[in-house]
Amino acid sequence: MSAENFAEIEALGEKYAEAEANRIYLLEYRKSLKAILMAQAEADCPGMALQKQERFAYSHQEYLLLLDGIKAAVHQSAKLRHQIKVMDTRFETWRTKQATLRAEMNLR
Repeated sequence: MSAENFAEIEALGEKYAEAEANRIYLLEYRKSLKAILMAQAEADCPGMALQKQERFAYSHQEYLLLLDGIKAAVHQSAKLRHQIKVMDTRFETWRTKQATLRAEMNLR
């Protein structure tokens, strides 16, 4: 493993952290957006039942766009997590080979 490989792992870790932060932010913002849209429905039609406010919020275009953003964020986070696992497996394979080589050198 070279210093370049470790730099690549470090950069990937930074990208993963950012993707995970975005994913969590969007999941939390979803709750706020629902509340905002429900309040908007209530303001447009005072006395509207909570179920109708909720239906309005869940079917609102802005909420549906947010869901697309969450989907993309989850995909990106999972993809980066998988790439990190692959790199970790490569490192462990390399490490095992190095240990085998050292053991073989000691047997000679």
